[in-house]
Amino acid sequence: MMLVGLLALLPPLIADGVPEALDAGTGVWLVLSGLCNVAGLLIVYAALQVEKVGIVAPITSTEGAVAALIAVAAGEAIARGTGLALAIIVVGVVLSGIVRSAPAEHGHGRRGALLALVSAATFGLGLYATARVSSDLPIAWAVLPARLAGVVLVAIPLAVASRLRLTRRALPLVIGSGLTEVIGFASFAFGARHEIAVSAVLASQFAAVAAVGGYLLFGERLTRMQLAGVVLILAGVATLTALTA
Repeated sequence: MMLVGLLALLPPLIADGVPEALDAGTGVWLVLSGLCNVAGLLIVYAALQVEKVGIVAPITSTEGAVAALIAVAAGEAIARGTGLALAIIVVGVVLSGIVRSAPAEHGHGRRGALLALVSAATFGLGLYATARVSSDLPIAWAVLPARLAGVVLVAIPLAVASRLRLTRRALPLVIGSGLTEVIGFASFAFGARHEIAVSAVLASQFAAVAAVGGYLLFGERLTRMQLAGVVLILAGVATLTALTA
């Protein structure tokens, strides 16, 4: 997936060339963005090995709130009404990410939940780093770090070990996910040029989108809690839209 995304980024990267604003400071944010994305993925996969999806998913989906808190701590001002709307959206995101899971075969206490919390913090820091890069460099450069890190640290080692396999059935899904992730990160980076906190929280709605997509495409049933989460998200987004109109 990261390899597909990297290939998709090559044309705009070549067209932009090396930005004049690329210096040691932006370089640190670039490295942090790439490493946090890969590390967050590895941590959340480790959490899923020892804990149920219904616990890991909602905790991990708070990454947008983490990025928003970092932005506020770094000095970004948020109006009281906007902060309340963002809080409502975060609660909705968490609720929509709670899914039914089969009982775990082995218990590991709070280890899985703790790993999920660490992954949320890691992803949140990565989102903030991406936002910082986007304010100084072209969008393609802001999207580059995660894809480059994924290829260098995951894809190439797997290929060298002859463990990089791709089935014909999975090919269109891998290509689609690679391209849509680039579009998603580019959209977030563009929005973050205006307000990092708002963009980060709105970008973290993947749990709700996945839940609704599962209902519409695969006939999966939404729990009452997930429906409540979706309603809260809609209410929060509507309020946020009214406040920023």
